[in-house]
Amino acid sequence: MTATNIEIPDELLPADGRFGAGPARIRKAQIEALNSAAADVLGTSHRQAPVKNLVGRIRTGLAELFNLPSGYEVVLGNGGSTAFWDVAAFGLVRERAAHATFGEFGQKFAKATDEAPHLQDSLILKAEPGTSAVPSPAALAEATGNSDVTADVYAWPHNETSTGVATTITRPEGIDEDSLVVIDATSGAGGLPVDITATDVYYFAPQKNMGSDGGLWVAIMSPKAIARAQEIKDSGRWIPASLDLVTAIENSRKDQTYNTPAVTTLVLLAEQIDWINGNGGLEWATARTRETSGFVYDWADAAEVAHPFVENPEDRSSVVTTIDFDDSVDAALVASVLRNNGIVDVEPYRKLGRNQLRIATFVSVDPEDVKALLASIDFVIDALA
Repeated sequence: MTATNIEIPDELLPADGRFGAGPARIRKAQIEALNSAAADVLGTSHRQAPVKNLVGRIRTGLAELFNLPSGYEVVLGNGGSTAFWDVAAFGLVRERAAHATFGEFGQKFAKATDEAPHLQDSLILKAEPGTSAVPSPAALAEATGNSDVTADVYAWPHNETSTGVATTITRPEGIDEDSLVVIDATSGAGGLPVDITATDVYYFAPQKNMGSDGGLWVAIMSPKAIARAQEIKDSGRWIPASLDLVTAIENSRKDQTYNTPAVTTLVLLAEQIDWINGNGGLEWATARTRETSGFVYDWADAAEVAHPFVENPEDRSSVVTTIDFDDSVDAALVASVLRNNGIVDVEPYRKLGRNQLRIATFVSVDPEDVKALLASIDFVIDALA
């Protein structure tokens, strides 16, 4: 038997072989809903009732999902999280940002604020991939050797998609009351627990737990963050129109986006939010991801040839699991065989460069599919041996 002709028995295969960390699987029920909605909303004006009602449904659904306190608002804009990093650099950071980075995506936001010519150099607390960090003033001072570690924005990822590390969101000890806590929740929102009151901006693109396509950013903003955006705009700072956060806030209050959105993305997102809320909300979703990720970690802990990449159990993500293999197993070859059998996108993050599989356990992933995936991996390893 060679790698090219290994066939996994049908009874071992998952019903749905998509385990990618993003874009993530979209449920069949969402596709059916998209087909039903197509005649009413596709190809119509985003300034008219059908699409505006869809945006309103998303905003209301997210307010329910995250149990938003009075004054918090759901704001939408086009461009995904990558665009929001620039939005934040223009519209949220007054003078200087502080970041914790422990993977690829946290680094990208830190780079955006650090290179912005109108801002001071960012304070950056770097942790090794596979570990976590929070940019408290004490941690920044120790890491940088600099006693001046004041910032007006403190930012880090809720979940680092590239490494499978998750953080508990709390307001860093010792920061000024006026400072904003800005959390990248792209792969965490809807699948990890969060106390929104500990954040001022909790932003994400919807192609992970939110079960939609990319190209959209959503930011849950506190009254303080909304006031900061208005303060910066009133200061006269030049801000490109498409990155103007105040413009996005004003349009979202009208249940619309500043420029034309991808309506299919909105439909899929609305359906996913309704599905999560209908099943019990964030408590249900986080219990589901804990269960599915637990299967993976328990399997890896018990395996002779594998172990979780994230050593500290408290840092292990419930929505993106990363599993290292010893030298007796070629993880890339295992992933290739799985792909030939319809199990796709379990390769590790390319820049991490490890002998690893990365398995997403987002809320749309059925627990039974994860069990089947692990049985399939066992079969492939045995066959290759």
